[in-house]
Amino acid sequence: MHGIIPSDGFELAYVVEGQGRPAIVIGSAVYYPRVFSQTLRRSLQMIFVDHRGFAKRAKDLQPAEYSLDVVLDDIELARRHFGHEKVIVIGHSGHGYMALEYAKRYPQHVSDVVMIGTGPSHSAAHQEESERYWRESVCPDRKAKLASDLALLPAEIEAEPKKRFITFCIRLGAKSWYDYQYDAGPLWEGVHVNMPVFDHLWGETFRDLDISQGLETVDIPVFLALGRYDYLVAPYATWDPYRGSFKDLTVRVFEKSGHTPQLEESDLFDAELLEWLGAHGRSGTS
Repeated sequence: MHGIIPSDGFELAYVVEGQGRPAIVIGSAVYYPRVFSQTLRRSLQMIFVDHRGFAKRAKDLQPAEYSLDVVLDDIELARRHFGHEKVIVIGHSGHGYMALEYAKRYPQHVSDVVMIGTGPSHSAAHQEESERYWRESVCPDRKAKLASDLALLPAEIEAEPKKRFITFCIRLGAKSWYDYQYDAGPLWEGVHVNMPVFDHLWGETFRDLDISQGLETVDIPVFLALGRYDYLVAPYATWDPYRGSFKDLTVRVFEKSGHTPQLEESDLFDAELLEWLGAHGRSGTS
């Protein structure tokens, strides 16, 4: 099932696949169905929904239209559209912040939060931790692959500036994937991007975000999946100061994954996630 949810002139595309407990996957309805397994769809009803960074918009964007608060309201709009009283919310990378912040704002409608490949923030301090992890732990071949790919960036961005987010994601493959030769280009085919949204949310909001704020009132289990070879975000140890702020946090580090363990180690990821969801036994039905 697929369609459009209108929201203030944005067309939030969605794709619904699978059966079982409803799970809203925040992000592109084109990209994210490609990185979650068919096996997972046999246990969960996966609701892939665009946010405004991926949604088509007829008019020019205004800053007030893509704040984090507005994005969270769109997620709530999607939940109401599908009529589920409670949902699992899943966010990968920066979308993990959206999932967690949505749960803080609408805890009555969230059974579980799943964050994948998400660092504690995008602050300068955490970015430096990521760079140090890269400098100290990466083999020369991986570093050489990154250097050769980054050399292609200026010309590619000049040719298609509106796609620079996607171009960055592809050319940072050596930092993103356990298999640093992996070509992520096909995952991004047909994905529409509104760059002002990403510039604001990833460049400012997530840089300044303190995820610990508001957690003291949220009694919702959180599953945090991280890849050992993820050099895009701060290494998993940087989560240590924040663990005590969560009432129920489970961390899983996947040994042969980078930024996207749900694709790189899909069988293990599925097993870990479904076991965790089963152990918590919360109702996520309509």
